[in-house]
Amino acid sequence: MWRKNNNKPETTYSRNVTIVLFDYRVGFIEFMLLIVSPAKNLNYNKLDRALETGMPRMLAQTEALVERCRLLSPADLSSLMKISDKLALLNTERFQSFSSDFTKENAKAALFAFNGDVYAGIDANSLTEDDVAFAQTHMRILSGLYGLLRPLDKMQAYRLEMGTKLAINGHHNLYQFWGDQITTLLNEDIANQGDNILVNLASIEYFSSINENALDAMIVQPQFKDQKKGQFKTISFFAKKARGLMARYIIQNRLSDVAQLQAFNLAGYQYSDEMSTPTKPVFIRYEKDIPR
Repeated sequence: MWRKNNNKPETTYSRNVTIVLFDYRVGFIEFMLLIVSPAKNLNYNKLDRALETGMPRMLAQTEALVERCRLLSPADLSSLMKISDKLALLNTERFQSFSSDFTKENAKAALFAFNGDVYAGIDANSLTEDDVAFAQTHMRILSGLYGLLRPLDKMQAYRLEMGTKLAINGHHNLYQFWGDQITTLLNEDIANQGDNILVNLASIEYFSSINENALDAMIVQPQFKDQKKGQFKTISFFAKKARGLMARYIIQNRLSDVAQLQAFNLAGYQYSDEMSTPTKPVFIRYEKDIPR
């Protein structure tokens, strides 16, 4: 038996079943919070839909990082981030042009600005208004520059991966810079959204910015494995998109307990009872179902 904090309803876990009880104290069904990584690729094309965007909540830290990065030359950025001279120049320009005034011209809602494999799976442009509203409460995006983003937080274009060894304010890297700040804000979001189950769909690089020991949540980490030569393995390219598909599945189906994850069957994946544990559900895809 695992008991929640703050006098919340009791949740019972068996090997493959999680029962989340109706919260009569506040009168609503509890939901989970999911986290994803950002993406290197960005899309700042104009959106054809109106969104009620907001400001990032860790803006003071973001501005401190921007000021530090403004001191770096394109060559410095190229060496620090291990990127091409062309990308280094682009990101130097981004840091130099960063503004405390987030406008329609220089910023975009984070969920719609990121454009990598995970976000191909989420396919934000096809989400309904209700889907986006649900995501705003139950989804968070980890970021090297912004810390923790909500889907509709405004975001100016950047590249600053969480694993970057940027020296700032006596810290040797971004993990040290962010410390427990991301975890603290994440704990607030977990408490506010109704349950303390966190579905981790982020990469190891980004999830490492969270202090698990200080996190007031049970962490559930879905795994995605594809069959290759008879063996099921995690293949990065496929796993990234699968994590995005899982995020989309949670959002569209308004999932409220861990057991519901088992019904995930997008892109040919299916739940494996044999490979799974209560906190690490495994989804497999046979070779015949892998896109060619």
